[in-house]
Amino acid sequence: MKAVEELNAQMWPGVPVVLIMSTGGTDSRFMRNRGIPIYGVSGMFSEPASNGVHGLNERIEVQRLYDGREFLYRLVKRLASE
Repeated sequence: MKAVEELNAQMWPGVPVVLIMSTGGTDSRFMRNRGIPIYGVSGMFSEPASNGVHGLNERIEVQRLYDGREFLYRLVKRLASE
């Protein structure tokens, strides 16, 4: 979480990291069953009331998509070098 918080502060100063419980499915159970903690991180901002997740009306602003991609790229690069 330290890497997430530090990168978040670099890219979006003043925006807090808020942990939430997702209602979606994931394959992370295979890792958790081996005792490896798993965290889902997206780095993308969306409007909760109108994002249409996985529906025909799913949408996100283009810049938010690129920012999320950059966030994940930097995060993976940082974690891989630790």
